[in-house]
Amino acid sequence: MAKNRELGFPARDAIVAYIRAHPGETGTREIAREFGLKNADRAELKRILRELADDGTIKKSGKKISEPAALPATLMADISGRDSDGELIAVPAEWDEVESGEPPKIRIHIPRRPQPGTAAGVGDRALLRIEKLEDSAGAVYRGRVIKVIDHAKTRVLGIFRALPEGGGRLVPVDKKQAGRELNIAKADTGGAVDGDLVSVDLLRSRGYGLASGKVKERLGSLATEKAVSLIAIHAHEIPQAFSPAALREAEEAKPATLKGREDWRELPLVTIDPPDAKDHDDAVYAEPDPNPNNKGGYIVTVAIADVAFYVRPGSALDRDALTRGNSVYFPDRVVPMLPERISNDLCSLVPGQPRGALAVRMVIGNDGRKRSHSFHRILMRSAAKLNYAQAQAAIDGRPDDVTGPLLDPILKPLYDAYAIVKRARDERDPLDLDIPERKILLKPDGTVDRVIVPERLDAHKLIEEFMILANVAAAEMLEKKALPLIYRVHDEPTLEKVHALQEFLKTLDMPFAKSGALRPALFNRVLAQVKGHDSEPLVNEVVLRSQAQAEYAAENYGHFGLNLRRYAHFTSPIRRYADLIVHRALIRGLGLGEGALPETETVETLSEIAAQISLTERRAMKAERETADRLIAHFLADRIGATFQGRISGVTRAGLFVKLADTGADGLIPIRTLGSEYFNYDETRHALVGSRSGAMHRLGDVVDVRLVEAAPVAGALRFELLSEGSVPSRGRRRPDVARAQPKAHPGRSPSKKDRRPGKSKPGKSKKGKSWKP
Repeated sequence: MAKNRELGFPARDAIVAYIRAHPGETGTREIAREFGLKNADRAELKRILRELADDGTIKKSGKKISEPAALPATLMADISGRDSDGELIAVPAEWDEVESGEPPKIRIHIPRRPQPGTAAGVGDRALLRIEKLEDSAGAVYRGRVIKVIDHAKTRVLGIFRALPEGGGRLVPVDKKQAGRELNIAKADTGGAVDGDLVSVDLLRSRGYGLASGKVKERLGSLATEKAVSLIAIHAHEIPQAFSPAALREAEEAKPATLKGREDWRELPLVTIDPPDAKDHDDAVYAEPDPNPNNKGGYIVTVAIADVAFYVRPGSALDRDALTRGNSVYFPDRVVPMLPERISNDLCSLVPGQPRGALAVRMVIGNDGRKRSHSFHRILMRSAAKLNYAQAQAAIDGRPDDVTGPLLDPILKPLYDAYAIVKRARDERDPLDLDIPERKILLKPDGTVDRVIVPERLDAHKLIEEFMILANVAAAEMLEKKALPLIYRVHDEPTLEKVHALQEFLKTLDMPFAKSGALRPALFNRVLAQVKGHDSEPLVNEVVLRSQAQAEYAAENYGHFGLNLRRYAHFTSPIRRYADLIVHRALIRGLGLGEGALPETETVETLSEIAAQISLTERRAMKAERETADRLIAHFLADRIGATFQGRISGVTRAGLFVKLADTGADGLIPIRTLGSEYFNYDETRHALVGSRSGAMHRLGDVVDVRLVEAAPVAGALRFELLSEGSVPSRGRRRPDVARAQPKAHPGRSPSKKDRRPGKSKPGKSKKGKSWKP
C-alpha cells in the first residue's frame, strides 16, 4: 500500500529500508508508487537515488535497484580518497565491476591513538575489520584498519625500449595503461638496456606530450619470452626470494623418523599427478572393507605430506609461507610457497623413500557414503609415482612396465572404490559446470608451442573425489574437537544474481522456477537442458557468472558449489597455507605431537589469515591469467590481419570480448567499431543490439574476427568483427535497454567526447569469476 504523501517526502533511511525489503524487484517507479510520489517529486527521488548509489548504499543495475552484496567481516581494501568530512574512504581490493556494479564505499574509522602498523592514507592497501551500519542512510559500511599491507605507489612497471639518440621509452605492462608510454631521459635510464623490465618513478605528468620517469630498479631482462612470467611476478609483488633465515631452516631440517608416528611403510600408497609435477604431496590406497557389516564397502586411505613437522608456527619458514599464501604456477616456472628443500625433497612423497605424512583412513559404505574416518601421523613409503594418463591407460587395458604389476593389487581397487564414491557424489549433485581449461605448452626457448585442452579422465576425477572426502573428514574432525580452523567456503548466489539469471533464461524460453532452498541441482537442471545444444557454452558461462567466488574463512557458511555443509582444504599443505593451518589444528586436536596450532590462534586471528590468503589466491589467479595472455599475445603478434573463429566471452558497454577457439586468447572489439549504427547494451540478454537494425551480438555467439592489434607486453589483443549479428524475428519487441553511447546524428562517427576514456584500448579485460573448489 502506498504511503500517505501528506506525511512529507520519505526519509533516505525509509527508502533504503524499502529497497532492502524487496531485493532485485525495485525500481524508481516502484519506490514512487510505494511512497505516493507524484511527477513533481520524482526528480527529487532520482537525485536521492543517485546519491545513495554514489556512496555505495544501494546498487543500480539497469532499471533495478538493490542493496549491495554484503561484505565479509574481514577484507582487503584500497583507500581511494576522502569524503566531504575528511574521512578516509576505501573500496574492496578485489571487486568485479562487470558482475557486481560499483563497489561499496567503506568509511575508515581512525582511532585517536592508532596501533603500530595501522596508520593508513590515500592510496594504501589495508586489511580491514568491517562493520555494517544497518541504520545508516549514508555509507553502509565502516572499517577499522587491522594492518596496512601496502603503501601508495608512485611507480610504474614496464619494459624499457632504448632510443638511438639515448634515453628511451617505458612501455607499461598494465592493460589499463596500454599505449601510454613514458619518456626516460638519457640521464635517468639507470643503466637499463633494451628489453629490461624496470620499475620507474614518475617525475611529472602533464595534459600534453609524454609523462617522464626515472628508472629506479632493473628487475630482469625480457629479451626473450622465457621471462614473460617475471612481469606478473613483479606487477603483483609476488615474493620470489626466501629470507636467509627461512633457507637456513630448510637446509637444517632433518627427515622425519618413526618417533611419534605409526609405521605404514608397507602400505602400497601411490601418487597420481600431472606428468610435469615436481612435488607429490598426496598418495592414495583403497581396499575392500573386510568388515561383514560393510559388505561391498571400501577403506580409502589418503596420505598427505607432513609439512607441519617442518614448518613450525612463528618460524621464518612460516612467516615466508604466510606472506606468499600459496604457490603460483606459470607455464614456464613455479613460484613455490616453500623452499625446494621442503617442497621437492623432504615433503615430496617420492617412491621408495620414507616420508612423514598425515593420513586419513575413511570407511566407505557400499552406497558411496563415508561411514567413519580416523587420522594418523605416519611414516610411509610410496610404492609408485604415476601420472593421470598412465593410470587411466592401465585401467583401459594398456598397462606399461610400471603399472602392470600394480593393476590388480592397487589400481583396480582404487577405481572400484571411486565407482561407489561417484554414486554418492551424483546423489549429492554438486554444481556441474563444463568450463574447459586450456594449457599452454612451451618450446625449449620459452615461446608458445601450442595450446591444448587436456582430456579430463576418470583418473582426474578419482583423485578429486578422494581429496574432497579427505577435506570433509578434516573439517568434521576439527568441528568435533571444537577447534578453530580455516574453512573453504562458497556462498550461494545472491537473490539479485538469481533474478538476473531468471530474466536471462526467459529470453531462451527456459523456465527457472525457484521454490524452497537454493541448491546446485536447480542450476544443474538448466545445464542438462542445453547439453549438446548451440546454447550450451552460453548458458554455462551465464550460470558461472551467477555464482559467488569461493574463499577462505574462519566462520563456516558451507560450500554451495560442492553442496557440502562443511569443507576445509587439507590435501595440499606444500602449496596452500590454509591446508597447513588445518594440519596444525588436527595435530593439536588429536594430540599427534610437534607442530600443533598454537593456543593463541583464535577465530579472530584466523579470520585475518583467511582474508589475507584469499587475497593471495586471487593475486595468483590474476598473475597466472595475465601471463597466459602475454604469452599468447607474443604468439599472435606476427599474425596481424589474420582471421580467427572465436566465441563472445563478455559483453559490456565498452564492446565485446572474444575468446579464440584455437588458443583461448581473449581480446576486445570496441563498440565504436561494430558498424555504422549505434549499439545498445541489453543487460538481460547479455547482448549489444543495433539501434536501427536490431542486429544482436550475444554472449556465447560464435563469430569470425580479424586481429587488428596486439600489445604483447600488456597481453592485450584488439579484434575487428567480421560476422553479422543475429536479427530477431519481425514483430518481436526488443526489451528496454541502457544506452551504450550518447545519441548522435545519423551516420556520424562517435566523437572523442562521446566515448569514455580508455574504453577503446586493446584488451581491457573483464575480471574472471570462479567458485573454484
